Amino acid sequence: MLVYSIRRLLAAIPVLLAASMFVFLLVDISGDPVAELIFQAEATGEPLSEEAQQEIAARLYHDRSMPERYWLWLTGWPGSAHNGDIGLIRGEFGPSTRGTAFDIGSDIASRLATTLRLVGLATLLGIVLGIITGVISAVRQYSKTDHIITFIGFLSLSMPVFWFGVLIKEVGVSINNAIGFRIFYTIGSQSPVREGYSAWDNFTDIAGHLILPTITLALVGYAVFSRFQRASMLEVLGSDYVRLARAKGLRNGTVMRRHALRTALIPVLTLVTIGIAGSIDGAVLTETVFQWQGLGRYFVDALGRTDTFAVMGFLMLSGTLVVVANLIADLLYAVLDPRIRYD
Repeated sequence: MLVYSIRRLLAAIPVLLAASMFVFLLVDISGDPVAELIFQAEATGEPLSEEAQQEIAARLYHDRSMPERYWLWLTGWPGSAHNGDIGLIRGEFGPSTRGTAFDIGSDIASRLATTLRLVGLATLLGIVLGIITGVISAVRQYSKTDHIITFIGFLSLSMPVFWFGVLIKEVGVSINNAIGFRIFYTIGSQSPVREGYSAWDNFTDIAGHLILPTITLALVGYAVFSRFQRASMLEVLGSDYVRLARAKGLRNGTVMRRHALRTALIPVLTLVTIGIAGSIDGAVLTETVFQWQGLGRYFVDALGRTDTFAVMGFLMLSGTLVVVANLIADLLYAVLDPRIRYD
């Protein structure tokens, strides 16, 4: 298992390297931050001098060629990076177009916990609900329960995240008004800390802000997990070894728990990576709808400012999270099916 884990860990390195090349190329050719700053200055009636333009280009490393900029962004090779503010492998994401007072690494770090709280909980909720409803749907195939779960699944797949987010905000406000007490919060990830706020008050406040965005984002993965779990479970329930286990007189619960569910979970684990990737994408919309100051909102703002190093930092962080999720899924494969670790 240790050798298998190390092998999978080493395999993630070239994937991250390829992702960094793709992210840099995609963002670099999509916008020129120096030209955008010059345009903004002209729009305010205070055009930049030639000297100021050159200083901005040098600060943003746009006085270098594209390959050199990529190398600097990736490594921050000592001696080449004049400000020492660039180099992913050193934890430096590069300079921000907002000015030298803004640090992209600090901005991302301060918002990371907020987004991970939302993405982690939504992914977990989507997986648990998807597996439970998928198993029930397969065990009761073609029953009313199966049809209802199938209808909900397809309905979830057809609803855009931002539209469902707005809808569920209206529902939350209606419930709050009906009971005369605020349970669901529809704006922000946390209320401003007030005097006399206890740890329990802080916990309930964060939980109240989490409920609606989590339900919205969990919708992204729930329907997919549910359909795949149903299909996988039906295939396993029709297999010879499950029929043999039943013929030997084993109780239905034992057959399901020990023989069917464990095998049926293996294909579903493939979707964990997709589920996390989908949740990160969905977090961009969800944080915008609920006005969270997380990474999703930061990414949208960075796009509007043509803050290319901030955009690349978000994309690389998202890619790294997906690679880590893929690595965890591979390790879980090996736990559920020991034959995989010897392939």
